[in-house]
Parts: sequence; structure tokens; C-alpha cells
Amino acid sequence: MADKQLSSLEREIEETRERLAATIDQLAYRASPKTIAKREISSVKAFFVDGSGAPRTENIAKVVGGVVGVVALFALVRKVAR
Repeated sequence: MADKQLSSLEREIEETRERLAATIDQLAYRASPKTIAKREISSVKAFFVDGSGAPRTENIAKVVGGVVGVVALFALVRKVAR
């Protein structure tokens, strides 16, 4: 009886080790700089291009408008400061 309990405990410990090792591997993969960079690049691409590869003009227009606004603001501030 004690041998069965010991064998069962050893099996549970080994299974727990394997799950823990898999979890650590998965966390290391998710936290790697390459993986993070790929994920962020995909996120930015998804903002500007839909699933079929067509550009999302509404999002592109928002970004372009923001950039133009910032450039105009800097030009105005620079002109006023002179």
C-alpha cells in the first residue's frame, strides 16, 4: 500500500514538474524581445491593413491628420516665438 502511495506521489510530482517546465517555456517565449516585437508589429499592421490586405483608410487618415496637426502646431509656435 505504501509503495502505491509513493509511486502515485512520484507520478504526480513528475507531472507537476512537466507542467511547470512547459509553463516556464511558454512564459520565456512570450517575454522574449523578438516575440514582443513581432506581436507589436502585427498589432500596428492590423491597425493600418485589414485581414484581406486592403488599407484601412480611416485609420491612415487619422494618423496623417495627427501628424499634419503636430507639424502645423510646431510651425506656429516657432513662428510666434521669433
